[in-house]
Amino acid sequence: MRLVFAGSPAAAVPSLRALAAGQHDIIAVLTRDDTPQGRKRVLTPTPVADAAVELGIPVLKARRITDEITAAVRATGADLGVIVAYGALLREPLLSTPSHGWINLHFSLLPSWRGAAPVQRALMAGDAETGATVFQLVPELDAGELLGTIHKPLRGDETAGELLGELAISGALLLTQVVDEIASGSPTRTEQTGPVTLASKLALDDGLLDFADSRAALHNRWRGVTPEPGAHALLDGARFKVLELRVPEAGPSAEGAPSEVAPGRILLDGRRVLVGTSTEPLELITVQPSGKKPMAAADWLRGVPDRDSLAFDRAGAAS
Repeated sequence: MRLVFAGSPAAAVPSLRALAAGQHDIIAVLTRDDTPQGRKRVLTPTPVADAAVELGIPVLKARRITDEITAAVRATGADLGVIVAYGALLREPLLSTPSHGWINLHFSLLPSWRGAAPVQRALMAGDAETGATVFQLVPELDAGELLGTIHKPLRGDETAGELLGELAISGALLLTQVVDEIASGSPTRTEQTGPVTLASKLALDDGLLDFADSRAALHNRWRGVTPEPGAHALLDGARFKVLELRVPEAGPSAEGAPSEVAPGRILLDGRRVLVGTSTEPLELITVQPSGKKPMAAADWLRGVPDRDSLAFDRAGAAS
């Protein structure tokens, strides 16, 4: 078949490469416009755009779908459109432009976590399982017929970045299988069933850690917002980035760690830095205080004067 591929971030690149290595012809790639990156705000192509250029595939760039983009896709004579995290909604008449319409690789077990941030929201909710789904794109958000699904049990310690990287690879294999089935005229179509949950796009405030919450809730939130938009707490009103966090190993340390630490209280326990929650403490591993570079939490805390009473602010304090 003749394919048009739409995608933008790094998570879409394995799918593009897998399809390009297969039996079908990718005749165009649709991706988001270049965006300013870094401190110098240099205009930078999306990872999908870079991969498409490397593969020798023509690239269409668009922040939103215009009549001109629709006409350009129609002019390709594509049989099927394939979308993986493009970053904008596709609507009619573009949806009906390829003869087989569009299919979408989505990183959740639909209808759970429809929307922009399914991996992040699944981790923040403490789900025990997730996966990836290929479905037929329809005007309603992530609501089309299912064409293929893979399941992924969760360990309970993976971050959103790690999990998305894994699903991007396994999902690419699923996607190529579904495309082959459509080409052969034998796809399996199943209606979505079960409760619908929505995965809204994350904002910076989603990364705020309120240590009045439970250890499980805080750990899950940290997992879901790492690496983007990133986890932070407030310390004396300033943003304090929490780059690495974990549940301490069972049992007290050799120095005799306390079994309870007041919520938000930061405690140096030998070589470990513990922070209290409403239940059991968490361990800070790598942090970035405001205006400083990332560092080991123990190195940071040893350099703080009057650390015996140090505690994170309650959420809601001014940043």
